[in-house]
Amino acid sequence: MSVLVDLIVMLGMLVVVPAGLRLAGAPELDRMRRLWPLFAVPGAVALWLPRGAPATALAACYALGAVLLALHAPVRLLRSRAAPDASAAAPAEIALLTALVTPSIAAAALVAERSGHTLFGFGLGILALTVPHFHFAGFAAALVAGLVCRVADSAAGRFAALSVPLGTLLVLAGYFIDDWAELAGAVVLTAGMWTVALLTWRAIRGRQRDRTTRLLLATSSTVLAVTMLLALSWALGEATGLPHPTLTWMAATHGLGNALGFALCSMLAWQRLQNPTDHEGRTV
Repeated sequence: MSVLVDLIVMLGMLVVVPAGLRLAGAPELDRMRRLWPLFAVPGAVALWLPRGAPATALAACYALGAVLLALHAPVRLLRSRAAPDASAAAPAEIALLTALVTPSIAAAALVAERSGHTLFGFGLGILALTVPHFHFAGFAAALVAGLVCRVADSAAGRFAALSVPLGTLLVLAGYFIDDWAELAGAVVLTAGMWTVALLTWRAIRGRQRDRTTRLLLATSSTVLAVTMLLALSWALGEATGLPHPTLTWMAATHGLGNALGFALCSMLAWQRLQNPTDHEGRTV
């Protein structure tokens, strides 16, 4: 399982985060996006080294980049609150702010896991899985929910943009409380992500004429519906003791599906949406 998880994390570090920063539509993040490989490459290398000082130092380099990214959140929050249309943009903005912060949670878990130490009582196995979780169920999910809200400006879009950050926060809180609290977070997060999938399929995919864009959007929507059902069944099983998938199975299905089917396909689709081209490759 560790090899698969490490590959998923590398995808998040090296591809999903910088692609997401490009899609955010925030000029102040351009410099951070250009510098991101300086932090992400050492973090990716740290995944493949034995636990110890070298791996911890490289993971700390990634954590530095994640913290610098997170520091954009309070600055952006103050700026957005002063904007004339702050209330109208609030749900999408909350989703983007969540995306900016969540990689730092993943990075903290990575540093602790690579050093071989528990963090807040969580063992190394849970810490290792926390890293991909907050890259994909955190960064990618919140970012895409915000993008969907911007395009599908409706009650459902605003619900998605608010419930995904709330669900992510509740899942994090559930780590410290109990399995039932984590289940509550999973329910909220699943509701938000299913809304993202529905809006992507009906309100965004349906408007596109380009076959590739439609296929990418359809794939991300379909995969998201299935992977979140798996997440919900796992959380329900943990809370109630009912039979549920193992962590190994979840990594191979929920984790891999979210990474490739949802996050990567979504990033590619939204890049095409923001930079539409004709068959000759010219911007139209």
